[in-house]
Amino acid sequence: MKYNFQFFFPGTTARRAGYGAGNFQSRAAAQPQRGFTILLAALIASLVLALGISVFSIAQKQLILSSTGRNSQLAFYAADTGAECALFWDMRNMAFDPGAETQLTPIGCDGDLGITVTHTDLPPGNPTDRYEFDFDPNGYCVQVTVEKNTVHPRTRIHADGFSVPCADIDTSSRALQRSVELTY
Repeated sequence: MKYNFQFFFPGTTARRAGYGAGNFQSRAAAQPQRGFTILLAALIASLVLALGISVFSIAQKQLILSSTGRNSQLAFYAADTGAECALFWDMRNMAFDPGAETQLTPIGCDGDLGITVTHTDLPPGNPTDRYEFDFDPNGYCVQVTVEKNTVHPRTRIHADGFSVPCADIDTSSRALQRSVELTY
């Protein structure tokens, strides 16, 4: 004897899905679908992990880029400080006078009053006199070269600013250099 059960939703004549005559499944037939939930959960977890790793990678690159921009700006400020210091000492005190045969006196820049200026002897007949000094304004290195010439432009000030102290220029992998040059 076969029984035919039919269930209806209240107010409708539609059959409930999966319940009706001949739609009963055995327990063995439903068994292959049991691991699908774990597979779906693993797939979603790996997608979320990949998304998280990519967002972290982008954030890390942005952080490095912003710190490079900051260090570049600090190196430029150091170069500007050195160029302005040399300009001040040349214009106000004639510290880089090529006609003076006396010993160069130390100059002061950014609170450092004992900066030693070296005079580089160039080959005879060269119309240029070269003076060099370096110091660490606020912990950043600046190397300044002042060239005095007998022809125009008579003075050239070249300042190289670095984002690290002078002692770390050759060893630091993150040392950035920016330059400022003045001619008059």
